[in-house]
Amino acid sequence: MLYQHILFATDFSEDAMQVGERAKDIARLCGARLGMIHVIEDINISLGGGYELLPVLADLPDEALLRESRSLLGDLAQRLGLENAETWVVNAPSTKEGILGAAQAHGADLIVVGSHGRHGLALLLGSTANAVLHGAQCDVLAVRIRN
Repeated sequence: MLYQHILFATDFSEDAMQVGERAKDIARLCGARLGMIHVIEDINISLGGGYELLPVLADLPDEALLRESRSLLGDLAQRLGLENAETWVVNAPSTKEGILGAAQAHGADLIVVGSHGRHGLALLLGSTANAVLHGAQCDVLAVRIRN
């Protein structure tokens, strides 16, 4: 079965190009649409119980963070030669929820994420890749990051 719509999830790390190239290659081979997503986790959720950082975070308006993320996603798309790819920056309680929600909403049948080869399943895939793998209703490709 060929994939129809591939969703490449990025965190803008230095390894994003490597993972993006793999997503691009698979999309080309399958003749699939390729979408790119970056998730901004809700700040209040990320803080947990301690609100010590709240005064500092007041200087980081949500709209500025969204604008910056959209710009970075556009830059990444351009560096990958994917100027026509659909891109989404979403705000969600967790990266996992943002990726899975977008995959379902946009009909993705493959999610491509990066993974790090360390020890144990969560460390092998990374906590986000592991969470996406276990929560996805479609296939997930965890691209091993080569250092």
